[in-house]
Amino acid sequence: MLDEEFLKSFGFNLKMCRLKRGLTQAELGEKIDISEHRLSEIERGKCNITLKTVNKIANALNIASIRFFDFKD
Repeated sequence: MLDEEFLKSFGFNLKMCRLKRGLTQAELGEKIDISEHRLSEIERGKCNITLKTVNKIANALNIASIRFFDFKD
């Protein structure tokens, strides 16, 4: 998997988890102290994030971080 595909798949999974929890980008961003714009970039696969941020997002959504890495071919 190419880096770009990886980031897009990660971002898509994050978005689906966020929507399942009924949160907007602004609401989740507030919970993890990042801007709505930055969260939008992450969900679109436009930026790379740290594992620390992955963990913060997972905790805010009350899910295991591994869910973001479940890529279907």
